[in-house]
Amino acid sequence: MKFVKTPPKHPALLVRISDDRDGDKAGVGRQEADARALAERLGWPQGELFVENDTSAFKRRTVKLPDGSTGLRVVRPEFRRLLEAITLGQVDGLIAYHLDRVARDPRDLEDLIDAVEQTRIPVESVTGSLRLSSDADITMARIGVAIANQSSRDASRRIRRKQEELAEQGQYGGGGARRYGYEADGVTLRESEAKVLRYAAQRVLDGASVTRVCRDLDEQGHRPVKAEKWSSRTLWDQLTSARIAGLRKHRGEIVGEAAWPAILDRDTWERVQVALNARRSPGARRELSHWLSGLLFCAHCGKALPANFVRDGMHRYWCHSGTRYGGCGRIAIHGPGAEGEAERQVVEYLTRPDVTRRLAEVTSRRGAERARTDLAEDEAQLRDLSRMWAEKVITLDEFTEARRIIQQRIDGAQAIQLAQVPEVARNVLRAAHPGESFAALEATPKRETARVLLSSLGFKGWTVTPHDPAKARRFDPTRMTLADVD
Repeated sequence: MKFVKTPPKHPALLVRISDDRDGDKAGVGRQEADARALAERLGWPQGELFVENDTSAFKRRTVKLPDGSTGLRVVRPEFRRLLEAITLGQVDGLIAYHLDRVARDPRDLEDLIDAVEQTRIPVESVTGSLRLSSDADITMARIGVAIANQSSRDASRRIRRKQEELAEQGQYGGGGARRYGYEADGVTLRESEAKVLRYAAQRVLDGASVTRVCRDLDEQGHRPVKAEKWSSRTLWDQLTSARIAGLRKHRGEIVGEAAWPAILDRDTWERVQVALNARRSPGARRELSHWLSGLLFCAHCGKALPANFVRDGMHRYWCHSGTRYGGCGRIAIHGPGAEGEAERQVVEYLTRPDVTRRLAEVTSRRGAERARTDLAEDEAQLRDLSRMWAEKVITLDEFTEARRIIQQRIDGAQAIQLAQVPEVARNVLRAAHPGESFAALEATPKRETARVLLSSLGFKGWTVTPHDPAKARRFDPTRMTLADVD
């Protein structure tokens, strides 16, 4: 059935380019100029522009579907907005550059066909490859998209194989934006930025939060590759990237040494990972203001006492009864007084030789180094075991049982690595006067160091008991007693 074309009053122009590495939108700009020129030749008004810059019409992602299930879909918000505008009658004509600029996924094409058949709008393309005005046109469009989809699959397979080959050789795979710390070729150090990452890594090892380091970098005038300011997520991703340790990663796995130089040596990089993994996710983590948060516990319900603002320059720790905290609301203690008493106790412990010796054992890196060696040996044995099974030297049952035992050891070694204490605790221990070093710390490293010290003694913090009504309303240090680890 052939559609009757009528000149549209509110046409749309769709332009799309898959890869805009330079970010200058030159590709979609050229398409727009050609599409507007075609509209002028056809006598159409200059309609609304729908732009898909740096957007693939082929790559699919796992998304949640309306029925609650998950499926693979091409994600194109602007294309979906265009279809909705057509269906609602807000758009009564469409011009695109070429069929493959409109769709490379058959599902997208079918959705466009449904919208066009429902509204009978005219569709034109600069190259003449996109026409949906008759059954023959629709059939040819389906064939064209099927060919374009196969072409994309072939290209994807070749690129994937090339990336695997480069990964095996430790070579740079190319593509995407310039990596911070390296030149555009991906392998030459940009020393000015490498120094920034080394500084940030050391600040994290010294106990500073990622948020605080971002603030410092902004104040010093350092900028990331594509933004005016540092965000916690950006810096977190930079410091956890295997690339800055000179390691090649492929499909989420480290596959060996890289061809480019490292910014951080392997040991420093691994210690940074330990420090970051010991913290919460960067998006949820804020700069700590009061260091006893998470170290004080309610004597009634056992919940932690968060810091609670009272007025300027004054705060308390309270068993918050809100939904977020779930406390009983029956215990509160003067903030500065509690912090002073806790600091006094920590400094006193740090001056005791037996506590210092125990803390030295906890903070020793020998455990981490031993775990790293064991981990490498077990991973090598696991590869040997897989080869033996592939060569039919052992049975599947023997392989499965041996793999289970080795995997348990690997999981244990990884747990030891992630359980290592922050570098700031080692710095306090090595100081000539540990008590003074602890007292001078900022809130976040102070809490982390106190937590390490307390855990080495078998405590998790302090339990806060109710105020004795027979006593005066002033801070009472006897309300704080050390709380055993659960």
